[in-house]
Amino acid sequence: MPGVRARAAALLVVAVVALCGCVLLSLFVGSRGIGPRAVVEAFTAYDGSTAHLVVREIRLPRTLLGVVVGAGLAVAGALMQGLTRNPLASPSVLGVSSGAAFAVVLAIYLLGIDSPLGYVWFAVLGALTCAVGVHVIAGRAQAGPVRLALSGAVLSTMLSSWSYTLMALNKRTADEARFWLAGSLAGRPLDVVYVITPFLAVGVVLALALIRPLNALALGDEAAVSLGVRPARARVLGGAAVVLLAGGAVAGAGPIAFVGLAVPHLVRLVTGPDHRWLVPGCLLAGPVLLLAADMAGRVVMAPLELEVGIVTAFLGAPALFLLARYAKVVSR
Repeated sequence: MPGVRARAAALLVVAVVALCGCVLLSLFVGSRGIGPRAVVEAFTAYDGSTAHLVVREIRLPRTLLGVVVGAGLAVAGALMQGLTRNPLASPSVLGVSSGAAFAVVLAIYLLGIDSPLGYVWFAVLGALTCAVGVHVIAGRAQAGPVRLALSGAVLSTMLSSWSYTLMALNKRTADEARFWLAGSLAGRPLDVVYVITPFLAVGVVLALALIRPLNALALGDEAAVSLGVRPARARVLGGAAVVLLAGGAVAGAGPIAFVGLAVPHLVRLVTGPDHRWLVPGCLLAGPVLLLAADMAGRVVMAPLELEVGIVTAFLGAPALFLLARYAKVVSR
């Protein structure tokens, strides 16, 4: 136990340093390199030059969005895996991502919404509605993890098909929604960060409050009850936290794969299954992974850029394969 705690504490220190480094590098790195001096002067001696405009109006909002979205997706993934006791679970299991995506596509199709700030609220509302629908289909608070996962998969598949049907029916909707559905941190104004941060902050507070129930649920529902934990209540609160975290993240950057699935596994390799270390570790490691992927997308095809959702999906395919094989071995 002391060894695990020492490794977990070391991970948190390393993650803090790595996050600070990624934030700074994100301000420097791009199709056009900007030196440290110009970055500092963009905040201390702003003169309206092109370099200063790029730092303050493009890279700063992009970096801050990457921090909050990465944290939201990673913590949501840790909650999902803990609540369902499924190592392959991610926020999409409850249909949150598909619900948010369908709401945005529907808003574009019916109302002509054409700005990130305009459809943030629709995305959050879609995520909330879909999560409630999953619990209703599964039997509300009495539903077990398997029924919740199956209900979420069914609803997610249905909503995804509806989204692509609307895009096929209307070219303007397809053109507007395609960029958002790819998942990207670029092109979002700082106002988007202001809008989604309160949702993510409340979700993080709920996640931290659920650390003890999550540790108890890992032992099984009967053991959790004997420890004074009410599984149904914990799952309802955990579902609310997932909706706020994943819904807010998807609203800001679109559906981004891999982060919510892989980060909890990577952190768990060091911290073990104890959520007292796992949740804070995901809170720090999620932004590191997302910002690193975003920077890779900026430079790998410079001067062109790859959306961060494409980069994470490219990384996530082999990771998902390895995790699936590992889960199969463990389940024997």
